[in-house]
Amino acid sequence: MAITLYNTLSRKKEPFQPLSGNQVKMYVCGPTVYNYIHIGNARPAIVFDMVRKYLQYRGYDVFYVSNFTDVDDKIMNAAKELGEEVSVLAERFINAYHEDTGALHVDKADLHPRVTETMPDIIAFIEALIEKGYAYAAQGDVYFSTRSFEDYGKLSSQSIHDLQMGARIEVGEKKNSALDFTLWKAAKEGEMAWDSPWGHGRPGWHIECSAMVKKYLGDTIDIHAGGQDLSFPHHENEIAQSEALNEQEMARYWMHNGYIQIDNEKMSKSLGNFVLVHDIIKQHRPEVVRFFMLQSHYRSPLNFNEELLMSAKNSLERIQTTVNNLKHRHKETADFGKLNHWLEDIKQHKDAFIREMDDDFNSANGISVIFDLVKLANRYLQETHTSKQVLQNFLDTIIEVGNALDIEVEADEGMLDEEIEKLIEERVQARKNRNFARADEIRDDLKARGIMLEDTPQGTRWKRE
Repeated sequence: MAITLYNTLSRKKEPFQPLSGNQVKMYVCGPTVYNYIHIGNARPAIVFDMVRKYLQYRGYDVFYVSNFTDVDDKIMNAAKELGEEVSVLAERFINAYHEDTGALHVDKADLHPRVTETMPDIIAFIEALIEKGYAYAAQGDVYFSTRSFEDYGKLSSQSIHDLQMGARIEVGEKKNSALDFTLWKAAKEGEMAWDSPWGHGRPGWHIECSAMVKKYLGDTIDIHAGGQDLSFPHHENEIAQSEALNEQEMARYWMHNGYIQIDNEKMSKSLGNFVLVHDIIKQHRPEVVRFFMLQSHYRSPLNFNEELLMSAKNSLERIQTTVNNLKHRHKETADFGKLNHWLEDIKQHKDAFIREMDDDFNSANGISVIFDLVKLANRYLQETHTSKQVLQNFLDTIIEVGNALDIEVEADEGMLDEEIEKLIEERVQARKNRNFARADEIRDDLKARGIMLEDTPQGTRWKRE
C-alpha cells in the first residue's frame, strides 16, 4: 500500500509520489528565536519529525530543512529589553530550541539555515522579482504585487477580490495595493540592517523562507510543512513569490498541523495560559509530551492540560510495563512453548500499524494498533508455557513500530546499584518467610529512592517513578 497524505493545496488525500525515486526534499518553517518555544511551537516540531521518521521507516531518503528566523521585530525588541546584542540573544534561544526539542526526541534537521546567513540570496531573489515585473521598490521598501500573480489565493482557496475587500493600507506604508506584501523594509534608526540596491534595510518574513527553499532544496520540493496558522498569509505569499520567479510549482504537497488549545481556550499571555516547553519538561518526562502529541491525528485540533498529560503518561507506562514483562519472561523461559497462531497474529498487527500510518500519517490509529498488540502480548504472558521465539517477536515488533514514531516503548530504567539489588532480594526472601513488616519496609525504602515495585505471577518487577 502506498502512502497517502492530505494536501492542503488540493484539499484532499493524494498518493505520495516524490519527484525523484525515493528521495524526499522536505522543508518545515522553524521558529523566530526570541524566547523559549511554547507548546504550540512544539507540535509542528514533533509532528513533522514523526513524518520524517516514518518516511525513513518506509524506505525513503529524506533531506529535511528547517529554518531559524534570527532577525525580526520581536527579536530586536527582546534584545533591547534585556540589554543584549540581537545575535547573542538569537544564538541563546537557538541553543535552547535544540535542547528542548531534543528532549522531545526531535532530531536536528539536515540543515538549519538562518536568515542572517542567507541575505545575499534573499536580495538576489528580490532583484529577480523586480526585473520580472512582480515586485516594485518604493522609497527604500520593496513590495510584491499580488495582482501580478494570477494564482494568488490558491492555497487558502480565496479569490484575490475577496482578500482585497478585507485588506487595508496602514499608515506609513508605501505600497500600491492593500494586499501587496513586503519583501524588503527600509531600516529605522538603530535597527539591524544590510546594504541593498534599495538602501539599508532587512527582508520581510515571507521572502526569507522562499529564498532558503530555493538555495538549499531547489525550485520545486516534495513537502512544505508548518502550523495551520502559517497557511495564510505566510505560505500563500511563499507560493506567489517562488512560483512567480521560478515559473514552476513550489511544493507538490503542503502539510499543516492543527492548533493547540489550553483547557479548551486559545493560548495567550493575556489569559495566563502560555505554556513553555522549557517549563513542561521540568515537570513531566519529555517522552510523555511526545506521546501525548502523537495520540491525536496531526491535522486535528489538540487540547492540552495536566489531566490529559497524566493520562498519556499512564498509557505510555502500560506499553513500557508490557515490554519489561516480555523481557523478564524471555530471560526466564525455556523454549518449549508452541507457536500456534501467535507469530501470524503479531505480523497482522504490524501490517495494521503500517496500513494506518500510510493513511496520512495517522499516528492516533497507529498507537491504537500498538495498544492492541500490547493486549495480545499480555494475553500471551498468561500462557503457562511460552516460547522464546514468540516473546522475542512480540518485543521486536513493539519496539520496531515504537521506533517508527520514536516513542519510548522501552522504559529508561537504568541499572540498579548493588545495594538496591540486595534490598529487592531481601524483600523476596522476607515475603517467603511471611515477614511482611520487613517486606513493606523495604518497599517504602525503595519507593523513597524512586524505585516502584510490582509483584506479578512472573515475579517482582520494578520501574522508576
